[in-house]
Amino acid sequence: MKYSGFRFVFIVIVCGLLGLSVFAQNEPPEIKASITPDTLMIGDRFTLDIEIEKDVVQLVEFPYFNEEKMDRSLSLIDEGPVDTVKLSERKVLLKKKYTLAVFDEGRYSLGNLPILYIDKNITDTLYTTDSLHIIVDTYVIDLENQEIYEIKDPKKAPLLFSEISGYLLMGLLAAQIIFALFYILVRTLRTRESKPLAPLKPAIPAHILAIRELERLGEEKLWQNNRHKMYYTRLTDIVREYIENRYGINAMEMTSDEITEALEEFKLNQRTSTQLRRLLSTSDYVKFAKYIPSVEDNEMSFNDAYYFVDDTKEILLKKEKEKDEQD
Repeated sequence: MKYSGFRFVFIVIVCGLLGLSVFAQNEPPEIKASITPDTLMIGDRFTLDIEIEKDVVQLVEFPYFNEEKMDRSLSLIDEGPVDTVKLSERKVLLKKKYTLAVFDEGRYSLGNLPILYIDKNITDTLYTTDSLHIIVDTYVIDLENQEIYEIKDPKKAPLLFSEISGYLLMGLLAAQIIFALFYILVRTLRTRESKPLAPLKPAIPAHILAIRELERLGEEKLWQNNRHKMYYTRLTDIVREYIENRYGINAMEMTSDEITEALEEFKLNQRTSTQLRRLLSTSDYVKFAKYIPSVEDNEMSFNDAYYFVDDTKEILLKKEKEKDEQD
């Protein structure tokens, strides 16, 4: 009983401190806003400063200036970052600066700027205590007493050597470079003319190149490892390149139908045309229709490519022999 009164006083003090702590946490932020300067001329810029003192657990959002909804005479030039200053363990001061410009005279009001804040279960919008205003003056021109002068002709300044010396030096340097390049070119051409030309190596016939590539493709065993698309791509590329070298047709850039139509003027025999169409058709099915060919298809396509090259090679040799006999 001796300490019952002391206990009661202690409990009252503790409850009071807890109540003050809770009240302090729920206290809304303090907002200050100011404009510098508040009186200016047309086209001048002014600064809007906003300061928010809040609890560390509170969340706030600074005003957003939507230029589409602003007065047309006002324009947002720059929006600075948020600076944070720690005041105590529980309090921080947030600062943000906006730069705006005004392009018409008059009195403008930015009103009470809204600040959104969130604290525990509270979501609310606060406003600055003072309504912000600016006064914009214009320049006064006395048209009656203003003297009007005639437009003066531009003054002719003498041409100084220092103004053209740089151009002269660059011109001389460019002339030296051109002369040096011309001299090197002439010497190179004379040297080439004096040296005997090396004998040209005979070009490898198109059918030999194609057969070599076909043999190399057969050794890679692509379709045996289920790489059908790559196999048919390589196979038709070999044939297309052979057609380009053999007939001068841009077969690498043509479709299958365009290739067969272009070869009609060379009057290939029926078997050779059938082999080529069958090869190109099977290749298109595999590459574009995801057709899985059989073993027979793969072997037949390879044979079609080989015999197409071989048959057209024989036609090429026969034409050359006839040409030699005519000569």
